[in-house]
Amino acid sequence: MTYPYENLENFTLPNLLQRSVELYGSNAALGKAGQKACTYNELNDKVFKMITMLKENGISKGDKVLLLSENMPHWAVAYFAITYFGAVVVPILPDFHPSDVHHIIRHSEAKAIFVSDKHLATIEDAGETDVNFVINLDALELNEVLTNHDYIDKIKQKTKDGLKKISVVSSELYQPKEDDLASLLYTSGTTGHSKGVMLSHKNLVTNAMSAYKQVTITPNDVFLSILPLAHTLECTVGLTVPLLHGSSVYYIDKVPTPSVLLKAFSIVKPTMMVSVPLIIEKIYKNKVLPKFTSSFVMRTIYKIPFFRRKLNAIAGKKLIETFGGRLRFFGIGGAGISRYVEKFLIEAKFPFIIGYGLTETAPLLAGSNLGETIKLGSTGLAMAGVELAIKDPHHITGEGEIIAKSPSVMLGYYKDEEKTAEVIEDGWFLTGDLGYIDDDGFLFINGRSKNVIIGPGGENIYPEQIEATINQNEAVLDSLMMERDGKLIAKIHLDYELIDKMFKADQHTDTQVREDIANFLEEMRVEVNAQVSSFSRMVKFVEQIEPFVKTPTKKIKRYLHAD
Repeated sequence: MTYPYENLENFTLPNLLQRSVELYGSNAALGKAGQKACTYNELNDKVFKMITMLKENGISKGDKVLLLSENMPHWAVAYFAITYFGAVVVPILPDFHPSDVHHIIRHSEAKAIFVSDKHLATIEDAGETDVNFVINLDALELNEVLTNHDYIDKIKQKTKDGLKKISVVSSELYQPKEDDLASLLYTSGTTGHSKGVMLSHKNLVTNAMSAYKQVTITPNDVFLSILPLAHTLECTVGLTVPLLHGSSVYYIDKVPTPSVLLKAFSIVKPTMMVSVPLIIEKIYKNKVLPKFTSSFVMRTIYKIPFFRRKLNAIAGKKLIETFGGRLRFFGIGGAGISRYVEKFLIEAKFPFIIGYGLTETAPLLAGSNLGETIKLGSTGLAMAGVELAIKDPHHITGEGEIIAKSPSVMLGYYKDEEKTAEVIEDGWFLTGDLGYIDDDGFLFINGRSKNVIIGPGGENIYPEQIEATINQNEAVLDSLMMERDGKLIAKIHLDYELIDKMFKADQHTDTQVREDIANFLEEMRVEVNAQVSSFSRMVKFVEQIEPFVKTPTKKIKRYLHAD
């Protein structure tokens, strides 16, 4: 596979960075919203400062270095510094439980850690590990308290003239090969304990380059980064892709709540960003839809296709203004998007792309092309260099397990050859997702194979599709369909702020409100059952008072809520 990028034939992260520094040296690269961004030249200087620190403290090819932090420009500095000379970065999602972080530190045999002030306590409680020194990511300095000085002294003894403050240059460093391990990512899946996904330089770089067919990106583009950088989707599409094209990326200091995002949109005025479906779904349900359902007249008009399309087109223009007025690419991935929201985005002419992939594929496998035909419910066409197929397709529907061949398919699971062998067959990666490919090459995903429920007549029931129908109700925040004693039920987490208004909770007893909620759930069940196949109909809706536990991409951890 050839890619339209000059001077980038050896697909490694240091080569990608150096190419961008040479081409876009004085361009703005990374910054925080409302602050001046560092240039590509300044980013490069910081990377080499960190390379020097890592080398001076004994880190070499193959050594694992953890990266635990919220999003910030220094995250990218650490990421590129670690991988520049053959060491391996181990990015950790900041919302991982401390016990998970401690397991990863031990399992990866990490020798050093980059950590922000916010997560320092987690590292302090790690106990006995192989970690010899810790670097404060906020200041890019050694943390003297957590650094093993006995180890540093041993390093000094091995150096003739002591530990010199030298400036490391490229010629003195090991130059990684394409197939060298670059990143070790521990997933937080919906079905069990996380696994260590081994991604090579080639996996990461070719995946970033494969996006060129989906959207045109220029040095003038401005990205706003809101998803955790330790997640492969944001690391690839929100960091590596913009750096490849000389664009700039801005970060926000706070949790991306609606008010924080609105302020960031007005300051950064992004042209591009990446999101999980939940964010755009919430905007539609909480900001757009209420304006079209506020009165009987509006609800009636909105049900008429011609007027609905006109109203959605107007809403789309206002939505662009909400994002700062310059947005021309909004990537959606990490989970499936509800069809009713996708239908709105299409009619609103919103510049979105649906993407599909997994951590194991670095992550992109398929995506729609900006400005071209979008098929409702599809995740688009195979990315450049990716081959998609269906394993053992059904003779009528064509449905089966989605499998992929790509330069971005992982090296395997760390310390787990058995699990690796389960998902890689003859160079094909078995995704565990079920779907089909239509005659035009568009990929459609029905759900995870592990989640499928078999109906009374042997039918496949996809909980994700039923949940999308349930979630259309404005009072539903989340739902989870499951089988209990041979019957289908759904757990429903409601928007209690809206429920209080609906049932005037401040004017009625708790008993009365509980009864109203029970009646509301039953009415919703009957309404949903009328929209699904007979074999998918549910016997009960159960109120889920506490929010569901979710992965970083906002997918419900189903195994935690199974009865």
